[in-house]
Amino acid sequence: MGQAKARGPYAKTPARRTEIVRAARDSFAENGYAKASLRDIAERAGITHAGLLHHFRNKDELLAEVLAERDAEEWQQGLEAVDSLDQLTPYLGELIRHHQKAPELMRLWIELAAAAARPDHPAHAYFVERYARGRTQFAEGLDSEAARSRLREGVSPESAAVLFHAVLNGLQLQWVLDQDLDIVGPVTDFVRLLFDHDRADQ
Repeated sequence: MGQAKARGPYAKTPARRTEIVRAARDSFAENGYAKASLRDIAERAGITHAGLLHHFRNKDELLAEVLAERDAEEWQQGLEAVDSLDQLTPYLGELIRHHQKAPELMRLWIELAAAAARPDHPAHAYFVERYARGRTQFAEGLDSEAARSRLREGVSPESAAVLFHAVLNGLQLQWVLDQDLDIVGPVTDFVRLLFDHDRADQ
């Protein structure tokens, strides 16, 4: 029965790909990218090495899919958790602490994002689209009159969106280099700088 599941049309279902990606995520987090092997990932997913290669040609493809899945999960969580500016800071603190539980994945994300700066990199289009989507959604979240009244005077929603991603990603890079560094506090301070609470009370 086990071999039958690793072959044929069943092996190409989205559910099987999901199992492989989650197995890869666990392997990368535990072993690091360099030490993680496709055979270990296949074993965790309950399929053969050849079966895994039907879905992903190499570890690079798997890593990109692991990080894309993490992005999608966090995107949905953010939409559900944040429906006002007052909820933004607590959510960001929770998100950062969650990332810090898997520093290897955070490191891999940073490395892949940098490598994808090359136009010929397989993940280039994904990261371009990811950042564009993130900036657009953040700026659109400031479209309401109430949200705009909180934004510091002279800062546009579009500029705020660029700054938000730069600070969040930059702080996580600093933490990967020095894991004793507090980055939750600076994120909280940045949100205070970006949104002028005094203006909301006028």
